[in-house]
Amino acid sequence: MALATAIVCALALSLTACSKDKAKTEAAVASEPLQIAPEDLRSMSVGAYAVGPVITGSIQPERRADLRAEVSAVVQQVLKENGQLVKKGELLVRLDDTAIRDGLASADEAARASAQTFEQAERQVQRLKTLQAQGMSSLQALEDAELRRNGAQSDLVAAKARVVSARQLLQRTEVRAPFDGVLSERKVSIGDTAQVGKELLKVIDPRSMRFEGLVSADRRHELQLGQQVMFRVNGYSQSDFVGKIRRIDVAANATTRQVEVLVDFADGKSPDVAGLYAEGRVESGAVRSLMLAEGSLLRAGDEAYAWRVKDGKLAKVRLELGERDARRGEYAVRKGLNEGDQVLRSPGSNLKDGQAVKLVATPPLNASAAKPAASAGK
Repeated sequence: MALATAIVCALALSLTACSKDKAKTEAAVASEPLQIAPEDLRSMSVGAYAVGPVITGSIQPERRADLRAEVSAVVQQVLKENGQLVKKGELLVRLDDTAIRDGLASADEAARASAQTFEQAERQVQRLKTLQAQGMSSLQALEDAELRRNGAQSDLVAAKARVVSARQLLQRTEVRAPFDGVLSERKVSIGDTAQVGKELLKVIDPRSMRFEGLVSADRRHELQLGQQVMFRVNGYSQSDFVGKIRRIDVAANATTRQVEVLVDFADGKSPDVAGLYAEGRVESGAVRSLMLAEGSLLRAGDEAYAWRVKDGKLAKVRLELGERDARRGEYAVRKGLNEGDQVLRSPGSNLKDGQAVKLVATPPLNASAAKPAASAGK
């Protein structure tokens, strides 16, 4: 028991000594100043940012076609899949044309018989005219022959119309691309029964993309044709898009009471995917203010902070932010900082208010060991 007691006491003393040494080490590290390079600092300056109505909507193609069945038939072939390129006039879907071909053959035969009947009636009229001129036939017989000829002619015209209608139905069993584009949505498969009006395919032209957005009706007075619009597209977060207003609807949406605005891409650069959500701002004016990049901000709930370097110490400063400049991703700073203040460009998570700061020169690129800057979180 005495030996065990001695071992326990020795271990306790050892742990106590280790804890004291660790505390002393941490205190020594904490007392060392934070070393930062000039590149780790950002100087606050006054800049201009655009203000105007917010516009939200989606990217949609101007040229798009919903191809629907014009005859009731069974789908025999679907020659394209979603995402494939199509050329104008290219065959996309073929429907069963057996019954329509039979109808066309019947119409052709009826037209041929009507033509023969008309020719016979016409010849009869010509013979009676000759006989009537020689006094060998009555006028009544000639009039009856002309009446039969006119009836045969009407039947021939109707038969030819039925042939044309049957040929048109036959052509409608082949669904072709209306323009060069991409098949965006396939809604049928082989064996499906296509009723008249049923959606078969959707074709879009990705070169005709535009921004179809909505603006609050109370900001309608700020909109003008040709105004520049800066916006971001979901899925293209690394780049901003520039557009110009082409059209402003004269009627607000009956449900949302918002006004639709069509925006053309100004620089020719547009997404190649339709239906993506987009949000931006119409540049109807500009305001000058202190601007701070989002990377220099720290957020805690609804509050925003920045780390200011002044008189060799760090200070956590609470900020009052204004609107965000969608073009550069910077926020207007209303309160908390002044022009010329130095703030950390990319602050870490373990900085302390009042911590000492030491400004060091940037190490050369070929240095074997470079000291981490404030962006590394020291």
